[in-house]
Amino acid sequence: QVQLVESGGGLVQAGGSLRLSCAASGRTFGIYAMGWFRQAPGKEREFVANIRWSGGSTYYADSVKGRFTISRDNAKNTVYLQMNSLKPEDTAFYYCAAVKTTIIGLLIAPQLYDYWGQGTQVTVSS
Repeated sequence: QVQLVESGGGLVQAGGSLRLSCAASGRTFGIYAMGWFRQAPGKEREFVANIRWSGGSTYYADSVKGRFTISRDNAKNTVYLQMNSLKPEDTAFYYCAAVKTTIIGLLIAPQLYDYWGQGTQVTVSS
């Protein structure tokens, strides 16, 4: 009932920036929070950041804190991930996710999310 489409991935040099976008469509009413995850080859899916849709509170993984910023545009049903000071270790397939269930917690576990996008590749070269 909710479709998520990521965009903005690509190849960037270390120290550069990228902005990922995730547009939600369909039955978007009731989305509680949206988040970004990433997965590198041979690694588990890793939490990156999330944002509560109504209140706008955010939470970041320690690995990206101070470098990445998650934001939302309620009118466009879109969430963004501004990635600055990119490092080669940021290279991964990035996924957007949404959850409708109200959960009191940090929402860092992938299994808590209800909907997922197809993902977009981010490659950081050195």
